[in-house]
Amino acid sequence: MADPIALYLDEDAQRTSLVRALRARQIDVLTANEAGLVGVPDGEQLVFAAAHNRTIFTFNRGDFVRLHTEYLRDGRDHAGIIVSDQLEVGLVIRRLLKLLDARSAKQMKNWLEFLGNWR
Repeated sequence: MADPIALYLDEDAQRTSLVRALRARQIDVLTANEAGLVGVPDGEQLVFAAAHNRTIFTFNRGDFVRLHTEYLRDGRDHAGIIVSDQLEVGLVIRRLLKLLDARSAKQMKNWLEFLGNWR
């Protein structure tokens, strides 16, 4: 895809096996640990991801659905949010790859996506 999604995995989602599997498939991934943002509140995680044009991937559904709603209400932009239940890594990877193959970074702008929709 000409406009691939660059991912930012928050602290909850930055499982080593997930990061390795995505990178093995040439997916651009940055983790909260690599960014030096471990322990930083979710709102700041989203600010960082937006500033670096990265779609955030998280297992923290409640906080990020709320943040997405606040961003829309306040007219602020983000580069997309993907939320998932904590599932087996292979299942998460398969679903993420389907989504990443079907959507562009431009399509993810200000979009909240539930990974459970990508079965």
